[in-house]
Formats: sequence, C-alpha cells, structure tokens
Amino acid sequence: MSSGNQMSPPTPPADPTTGFSVTEWTVPVGARQRMALVCVPEAHPPPTGWPLVLAFHGGRSHPDMMRRFSGLDILAATGRAVVVYPAGTGTRESMLTWNGGNCCGEARDGQSDDVGFVRELLAALSARLPIDPARIHATGMSNGAMMAYRVGAELADSIASIAPVAGPLALETISLSRPVPLIHFHGSLDQFTPLEGGVGRRSVTRTHHRAILAGLLEWVRAGGGSETPQKTPLPCTDAGMTIERWVWGSAAAGNEVVWYRVEGAGHTWPGRVPDSFYLGSSVLSLPANEIIWDFFAAHRLPERAD
Repeated sequence: MSSGNQMSPPTPPADPTTGFSVTEWTVPVGARQRMALVCVPEAHPPPTGWPLVLAFHGGRSHPDMMRRFSGLDILAATGRAVVVYPAGTGTRESMLTWNGGNCCGEARDGQSDDVGFVRELLAALSARLPIDPARIHATGMSNGAMMAYRVGAELADSIASIAPVAGPLALETISLSRPVPLIHFHGSLDQFTPLEGGVGRRSVTRTHHRAILAGLLEWVRAGGGSETPQKTPLPCTDAGMTIERWVWGSAAAGNEVVWYRVEGAGHTWPGRVPDSFYLGSSVLSLPANEIIWDFFAAHRLPERAD
C-alpha cells in the first residue's frame, strides 16, 4: 500500500567487490562440459559448512549478467553464503537458456538435462567446499525462475527452499517428495512473463505461460497447504506502485509459500535498478535480496529418519 508518509526509496548499495573470491568451475555432464561461476566468502565457514545459493540467470543471458542484475554477490561478500551462478546452454555464450519445462529456447528444444547438471554441480561443490547439505537454496530470474521451480520440484531431497523472481512455474505437472518452501516476486506490468499468463507483449520466445497465481496454487496443493492465503498490504515508497504479500502455509509446518505481488512493477528484480528501460519499472523499496536471504535462513532441509 502506498503511503505519502514514508521516506524516499533507499539508494541501492554499490555492488561489492571484496570479501569473496570468484572462480569458474566446469562440470562434466554427459558429453558436455558445463560451467558455473562460484563466489566463496573469504570469512571462515560456519561449523556445519556454508549455506549455498544457486542463482539462475534469465533467458538469453549468462552468469556474469546475473551477478550484475541481481546483486546477490552481497551474500558472499558479507560471509553469509556461497553463491553459485550456473550457466545455461546455447550456441552463443552470451545468450544462454534453461530447460525450465515449456520454456525456453535451445535448452528446451534440445531437452538439455539441466536438472542433471545441477545434481552434478552440487556434488562437485560439496566435494570441494564446506557446504551445509541442509541449507542449499535456489533462486533465479525469468527463465532462471522457471529453473528454480524445476530444481525445487525435482531435487526436493537436496533443495531446502526456492525464490523465483519474475518467472512462472513452467512444468506441466509437479509431484513434490516433500513440501518445498517458496517465495516469489512478480510485477503486475511484466510484459515478458505476464502475471495473468499467456504470451507476453515483449516475449522473444512467444511462449504461452501459466498464470503466476495458478502455479503458486499448484505448489501450495503439492505441499499440502490450504489454498486460502493471508494477504497483507505493505508500505511502498515507489510512485505509482503498491505491494501486497500473500502467504499460504507456515514455516513451522514446512510448507510456507509467499508471494510479493507488486502493482506497477515490470520484469525486474525488486530493490535493483534494471539495466534496460525495456524491462519496465523496478520497485526499489522492496529489498528482494535481504527478504530472500531471510527466507532461506528460516528454512533448512528436514532431518531424515533413519
């Protein structure tokens, strides 16, 4: 809910450049060598190992662009998590995509085994870094959000929680082996992956997307939650925008699903200034990275019964 009594939107902090290292990793998956950028804090790891955040880039993009676009390096710079930016596939290194289900591009058309890649990548990371296996999370933008949904659904034994941004559930059906907590951000004026579904006015792939709420409700049902959300309007200092938070389930029950619905925002990462006006407006008073981290920190894989 907009309020004229709020302070001006905060200026997003400069992207961090110190406090962590960045290395390029390659992982064999079948006949391919797959790549990821790995950001490791310089601080000492916790006794149980680092939390790990997978951050999937958008369609026709690449890991370096995802680093700039999302600003998630801050989690490594502040010693909170190892942040990994996997690379999708494609004939042009700067225009990669993910096989998120019914989208997108060469990855979908060639049925790229991107879930297999993530499985092998997690194994390699866990073998070489002190990673807490109960605190592995996934986020992503647009086509990368679809990939976060997919690994959450198909690697529920490894992924503690997910945070899709500006991308829908793209799988035809899902069957979760356990409830997977989820937090989703989406703008009402998204012209690439429309809130109400269908083909976005500015879509390059011309994919017919599922409505955001329909995908969220399917996730809620798969996790055994009630389909009736609790809705809360939130303060918003961005002109012409309002924010409403929808919550299904609960953290205590392990089936929490949260949606930040931003009226007036486009195909953007909340709290970050987009690098192109073509994407629409971003809600700067909603710090997605901090909200995502708090959500991840509140959810870990449940202990397995022997």
